[in-house]
Amino acid sequence: MTNFGFIRCAVAAPQLRVADCNFNAEQIIELVERADNAHVALLCFPELCITAYTCGDLFYQKKLRDAASNALQFILKKTAHTNVIFIVGMPVCLKNAMYNVAVVCKAGKVVGVTPKTHLPNNQEFYEKRWFASGKNITGSCVLGDNNCVLVGTDLIFETADFSFGIELCEDLWTPSPPSAQLAMHGAEIICNLSASNELTGKHAYRKALVEQQSARCNAGYIYASAGAGESTTDLVFSGAGFIVENGTTLAETERFALDNQLIISEIDVEKLRTERIKNSNFNSSVSENDYRKISLKDLYLEEKKEDLSRKAILTSDFDLTKLYRTINPHPFVPPKDRQEASCEEIFSIQTLGLCKRWQHTRCQRLIIGVSGGLDSALALLVAVRAADKLGYDRKNVTGITMPGFGTTERTYRNALNLMTALEISQMEIPIEAATLQHFKDIGQDPDNHDITYENAQARERTQILMDIANQRNGLVVGTGDLSELALGWATYNGDHMSMYAVNNGVPKTLVRYLIEWAAQTMNKKTVEILKDIYQTPISPELLPADNQGQMVQFTEDVVGPYELHDFFLYYFVRFGFTPEKILFLAKNAFKNAYTDELIEKWLKTFLRRFFAQQFKRSCMPDGPKVGSINLSPRGDWRMPSDAVAFSL
Repeated sequence: MTNFGFIRCAVAAPQLRVADCNFNAEQIIELVERADNAHVALLCFPELCITAYTCGDLFYQKKLRDAASNALQFILKKTAHTNVIFIVGMPVCLKNAMYNVAVVCKAGKVVGVTPKTHLPNNQEFYEKRWFASGKNITGSCVLGDNNCVLVGTDLIFETADFSFGIELCEDLWTPSPPSAQLAMHGAEIICNLSASNELTGKHAYRKALVEQQSARCNAGYIYASAGAGESTTDLVFSGAGFIVENGTTLAETERFALDNQLIISEIDVEKLRTERIKNSNFNSSVSENDYRKISLKDLYLEEKKEDLSRKAILTSDFDLTKLYRTINPHPFVPPKDRQEASCEEIFSIQTLGLCKRWQHTRCQRLIIGVSGGLDSALALLVAVRAADKLGYDRKNVTGITMPGFGTTERTYRNALNLMTALEISQMEIPIEAATLQHFKDIGQDPDNHDITYENAQARERTQILMDIANQRNGLVVGTGDLSELALGWATYNGDHMSMYAVNNGVPKTLVRYLIEWAAQTMNKKTVEILKDIYQTPISPELLPADNQGQMVQFTEDVVGPYELHDFFLYYFVRFGFTPEKILFLAKNAFKNAYTDELIEKWLKTFLRRFFAQQFKRSCMPDGPKVGSINLSPRGDWRMPSDAVAFSL
């Protein structure tokens, strides 16, 4: 069973007693057991958790240091049956100096030691009173199980599934954190053992710091800070902890809790590797020999070699149908707390792109086909805002509705009403007669509702738009969206073509949100029109309506739900995931909405259409990129039109 690149990680926030190493060891063991039972691969504890961080001058006492060493041995003995890699903090004396270190443990053994590099020595912190910087420490030491292990800040730990490095607390707060170089040399996950006290406003800053460093390093970041068991003589510690992936927080602890805490989530290292591959500067200045690598690939439990439920060194055998993390089913849609700002930004990008093209071409007006559907509504709103931004009369925007064989009363009225409400110039040019004449010219039976029947209407509409643009010195604004480009759901040289396509970078799942957002600033009548537009089923309306005048053609019945296709598109293009992994993610994201069989069916449709329809994208018109994914052949996506489709 593959783990699809998911590494199950955890942050522990144990309840401690200051200088009571035996008690602290018991709490650590209990949390290691819990993590191992949950098939966690990598577990991070807070800084100096074996002694507690706030021991002060007690760190000078040999009895405390001996107790810490004995506690480590006890922890190793009691956790020798577990498979989880865990990292604990303690003071260690080396070469006539004392160091604040992170100790990496696995299957009853110490496998490496990383000392803290940057020691805070101001305001409430004065670590240089007790500890030395580990910046120049290299070589090895004997610790815990009496094995000789490597020690240094240049260590990267490698497993069969991922690699990780370590920095401690203040290291992150410096201008050049060690994690930057660790990541450049191959560490995919950074663990931070920390003791960060609480102050008003500090938590938000600390969380932002962790997220930013994770994003900067294209890394996973596991941050574990000291908790409520620390001394409160002068400071309070809350047990703040985060599991972050490339700038996005997956899980965080409850602060100020009075019991042992364990938070778990999965970091997708396959996603991180894709980000690093795309970042051409990521490995441009590193030498493989600069950092020492410690392999954990062969370190697992002898007695569990044959136990198929637990034999994996890391995560290969855990049940991936039970992820701790949540898979967002709508990755293109901004979260609610950022929806307002994101929609404004996207709309502004579209508007400015159109403004520049309008000014540069010196056209007198914009020409846009208005169908009464979602896409043309969004494009029209952008066109109107462009006119307003440039100080032009809205009458310089000409909307044209072109009813055909399948146009229903609902969409027809919405098209007319929207143009009236927005106070633009409007035209109505029916296409039935012209299309029937065209059928006669090419020998097409009007009763044969095949692909020719449908596409002839789309091309007739495009011809009208282009000719009106020539006639009136206009610029044809395209309405098709990113999702339609991905699926090739457009008539070649029909609605596929325009002079500037403002929706090219906007997927279908985002169109509705943009329209809803834009409607907030409009009058009640316009809002009602837009509301009915985004509640109307998606349809090209190219087939005749039924006897009651209702549409009979529904796009999602033919190609599948757009929310699924947008999900497939995001992970296929953005991260280059395999179809198998995309299917796995979709099953998790849509487990309450679609059956596994239906998801698989539409994923196969997506793959087939995405490859087969590339020729349309190879000659798509200009349009603005608004998000992380764009299919322009001049920018983000360059693909041969005759590539063989991937199979599932």
